[in-house]
Amino acid sequence: MKFFEDIQVGEKFEVGSHTFGTEEIKRFAVRFDPQAFHMDEAAAARSHFGALCASGWHTASVWMRLMVEHLRREDEGRRARGEGVAALGPSPGFRELKWLKPVYVGDTVTYAVEVVETRASNSRPGWGLISLRNTGVNQKGEPVISFVSVVFVERRAEATA
Repeated sequence: MKFFEDIQVGEKFEVGSHTFGTEEIKRFAVRFDPQAFHMDEAAAARSHFGALCASGWHTASVWMRLMVEHLRREDEGRRARGEGVAALGPSPGFRELKWLKPVYVGDTVTYAVEVVETRASNSRPGWGLISLRNTGVNQKGEPVISFVSVVFVERRAEATA
């Protein structure tokens, strides 16, 4: 992770894409969101969705996996260049979660992030807080998920002295 001082409001980056398949949608639903329209094609066809679709929690979980993988690749690049890597702290939560359109079998969702706020932590002097607008769009360019996450990021030692 970049150090807090190196992160700017307005920065944008893509974290990756994922195509949702039938069996994956059903496996996730059986374990974590066992509603019929996520597990059974016939029931889904009769639902307000009209076809099998992924759980919103599934779409959010895929974002998390892609985000962690993206940050890992970025950190590997920094280390290879001999740059410092900041610690990523806990997340105090998220807000404004919106599932904007269903994600159907075969949809490919591309996830992106924009830094929308930065502020030094009052309670943890060695840390800053960043707020990120996280979005996912399907292959048609239609937004399917949006939320703001907040995470602690390590500050440079000289910035807190």
